[in-house]
Amino acid sequence: MKSILTLSTVVTFLLTLVAFTSPVQDPWDAPAKYKTMKNKYAGEDVDDIGKDLYMKHCKSCHGKEGYGDGTKANELETEMKELGTEEVQGQSDGELYYKSIIGRDEMPSFEKKIQSEEDRWMIINYLRTLEE
Repeated sequence: MKSILTLSTVVTFLLTLVAFTSPVQDPWDAPAKYKTMKNKYAGEDVDDIGKDLYMKHCKSCHGKEGYGDGTKANELETEMKELGTEEVQGQSDGELYYKSIIGRDEMPSFEKKIQSEEDRWMIINYLRTLEE
């Protein structure tokens, strides 16, 4: 009986430890104003501005082609999403803007690094080219 109680205590402790150390991601919902935000530069990535900015700021985590396989991806607790999937591409431009520019947790804000509104939208336009 004593060994069963000890085993039960150890198992409970281990399960609790795993539950509190496993990274759990909350759903990342953009605020309503971003969900309906319109991209006044929608369409083309003019002069590859978005691609160039992606390669400079995003590639290290999200990978060259958006597969989530960048050189820093394995260092992060956050799961890297493939940017070409329906889950990502099905979001509005405003939602992608919010997540790409405003950021949260391990996804940094680029509000100060990329100050031009047009450049920010060029990144979103480039992300649209990664669709599978």
